[in-house]
Amino acid sequence: MTVQEMIERKKEYGYSNKMISELSGVPLGTVQKIFSGETDSPRYQTVQALSKIFPKRTSYSQRFTEEDINMFAEKPTYMQNSSASRLPINRGVAKTLDDYMALPEGARIEMIDGTFYDMGGPSNVHQRIAVIISSLFENYIDSNKGKCLTFTSPSDVQLDCDDKTVVQPDVYVVCDRDKINKDRTVGAPDLIIEILSPNNWHMDMIRKKNKYEKAGVKEYWIINPVEKEIYVYNFKKSSDFITYTFNDEIPVSIWNGKCKVDFKKIYNKISFLYEE
Repeated sequence: MTVQEMIERKKEYGYSNKMISELSGVPLGTVQKIFSGETDSPRYQTVQALSKIFPKRTSYSQRFTEEDINMFAEKPTYMQNSSASRLPINRGVAKTLDDYMALPEGARIEMIDGTFYDMGGPSNVHQRIAVIISSLFENYIDSNKGKCLTFTSPSDVQLDCDDKTVVQPDVYVVCDRDKINKDRTVGAPDLIIEILSPNNWHMDMIRKKNKYEKAGVKEYWIINPVEKEIYVYNFKKSSDFITYTFNDEIPVSIWNGKCKVDFKKIYNKISFLYEE
């Protein structure tokens, strides 16, 4: 992979220089020089180390074989806990809302453009962050007598108002109650928050990000618990994201910044979960 290809892939996947340095083992200063263009001829060993961290473009669209599907059917817990999480599980056979509704109750599956994806099980860090943020939003809405509603996974969102895509964002806010029925939300939420897991980053940062933007989601947060970073998109203004940390207070754009999420307080509540 060339330096230019890595620069393009870095932007595509939303990698920060810090993330690249930690994943590749290349010093942060060297990474910054290479991706800023200051170093145009890095050492071969450095290029090789950097190239290895960028997934192949087919890594998140790989189809399982018939043997894989049979194995998963025999060992249902494998799909819930393995690194196969978030990979397609229907070999490209187009599915519809009827197929989705026929899934066993409690199945952690999303459907994007007619393809089923296993979501896997969330960690305790993941769950606590989602619960705390949803509570903050609920309190803000109640105290301001707002009409918005906050939901958490596994609530269904029929994102494109068709029968091909149903997602379950970790936390989302809907302010148009006409989009909400007793079974699901039909249409784009105003704000969506996804919390990364090591084996699902590509879904939240690429595939779902693009789907959310095209569907009309106004604001999208991606929380990276490992890096202790939050990537915030305000699609009404830009396709680029702003990076915050777990030391920052983040304004919620859909409420004109009047509601803020203090991640330092959140981290103080969950920091014990990071202890070895």
